Amino acid sequence: MIRRVRVHRRSVPAPIAGLHPVAGRVLAARGCTEPPALDLATMLPPTLADLDAAASLLADAIEQGRRILVVGDFDADGATGTAVAVRGLRGLGAGDVRWRMPDRMKHGYGLSTKLAEECLAMNPDVLVTVDHGISSIAGVDRVREAGVRVVVTDHHLPGPELPAADVIVNPNRPDCDFPSPNLAGVGVLFYVLIGVRAELRKRGHGASFRLDGLLDLVALGTVADLVRLDENNRRLVRQGLERIRRRHCAPGVAALLEVAGRNLTHVTAADLGFIAGPRLNAAGRLDDISIGIRCLLTDDADEAMALAGELDRFNRDRQQLQSDMVETAQRLAAELTADLDGDCGGLCLYDPDWHPGVVGLVASRICEQLQRPVIAFAPAEPGSGELKGSCRSPASVHMRDLLADLDARHSGLIDRFGGHARAAGLSLEAADLDAFRAAFDDHVRALDFPPDAVRTDGPLAGSELTIETAEALADAGPWGQGWEEPLFDDRFRVLERRVVGSDHLKMLLEPISGGPALDAIAFRAGDWCHRDLPDPLHVTYRLEVNRWRGRVTPQLNIQHWVEGED
Repeated sequence: MIRRVRVHRRSVPAPIAGLHPVAGRVLAARGCTEPPALDLATMLPPTLADLDAAASLLADAIEQGRRILVVGDFDADGATGTAVAVRGLRGLGAGDVRWRMPDRMKHGYGLSTKLAEECLAMNPDVLVTVDHGISSIAGVDRVREAGVRVVVTDHHLPGPELPAADVIVNPNRPDCDFPSPNLAGVGVLFYVLIGVRAELRKRGHGASFRLDGLLDLVALGTVADLVRLDENNRRLVRQGLERIRRRHCAPGVAALLEVAGRNLTHVTAADLGFIAGPRLNAAGRLDDISIGIRCLLTDDADEAMALAGELDRFNRDRQQLQSDMVETAQRLAAELTADLDGDCGGLCLYDPDWHPGVVGLVASRICEQLQRPVIAFAPAEPGSGELKGSCRSPASVHMRDLLADLDARHSGLIDRFGGHARAAGLSLEAADLDAFRAAFDDHVRALDFPPDAVRTDGPLAGSELTIETAEALADAGPWGQGWEEPLFDDRFRVLERRVVGSDHLKMLLEPISGGPALDAIAFRAGDWCHRDLPDPLHVTYRLEVNRWRGRVTPQLNIQHWVEGED
């Protein structure tokens, strides 16, 4: 779905010397004055609050042969973090490391008391959470009551009460001044392993296991979780990508990309976010994320490819389910906005037949289309009377803070909530939906936020629309959340257009400013093939290299139709 937008062109200071001119000015527009240092030697040191205590506790467990149970989350960040924990702890000498994943439908998010009881049945001595736990007050209490040591590793924003774990490592703790609070859950766990290795070496153990061999998993989880790619996260992702391109990666990571037809040599961060991540997430949304963990943990390439094939099938099922749910959501959104004469604050969408594992994708799609905060609800489980909601918001609205403020003003309306700036989750009683919908809409209206204008890097000259430029821009990455991939805008004449694939618009565009015509693709925009288009056509686009049947050509990936400039 291509939407109409207004654009705001970034100011362009002097380009960075020594780089391709386009890459140099793109990086300069993002505040760089010199080429970013993305080697491991410049990675931030492990100074997270209480990391030393976590390292000491885990080093004790390794030395004493204790059973360590790793409990992850049911998304790509939790899955990769669990794989990093299991591979890393075993590599550092732990003889008994097991893992356990929650079921989205059965356990809900985090270390619930129900999940805690099942974990205790595995007789752990130490339990390590990955990508959750900061809000699991009752679950942590239950595990501690049974005499099990608990290390919480998480990156989500904490609430007013912290769990009574033995150790909590979280860059977003109020007393943690780690310079990169944007670490994903997998990144937090990676830093914990750095601390464990240092502690073991201090105690005289060799601990020769190379932790950089886990960076392919760290990169995948970091990109898939949509955390901000600050400089330190870009280092982690860049190093992971380089290892994947050289096939120095887990067979499961390679299989997730190759099952979708990706050539590892040319893998980008976008491939991790839009290809590997969704396939890993699909199992957690529709079935059991454990299939994904097994894929990431196996060292057998054939087994990894077979498991990746299962995940690919789950992803196709998820895509069909998502398509049906989005169609319903668009109808519901149209009805709600029509009742409000087109003037809405925040939208709450609900259908009793929706799947709770897919509502986040639905909310994301509607939020992208309407540029309003959106919450999509589904029954937590049939007949339970509880709803689970996934929230998405434009960049100008902090969703988690919005929920916290709404909860403070309407005490008891929300059962539980948590999340990030642009994505959050909550649960409430079905009987309270109408009251919550009204409160949410009123609260969003009071924010009086402007619609987001899409920021671009301006136009490219015809002579710059080349393979060389596209490759230079890819090399200047990785690009992602908070470190926006280069996006350009310009006007073109449409020479040809046709629908390809299921619903994609393929065009031949000629730059108005001069230069040869180029192929262009607009995904999920087949309905525009037979519409009247303005001449010239003003679009935003990404310049990429298209490799198809041995041909290598530059291609424009169309992102938006432009209807005005700020």
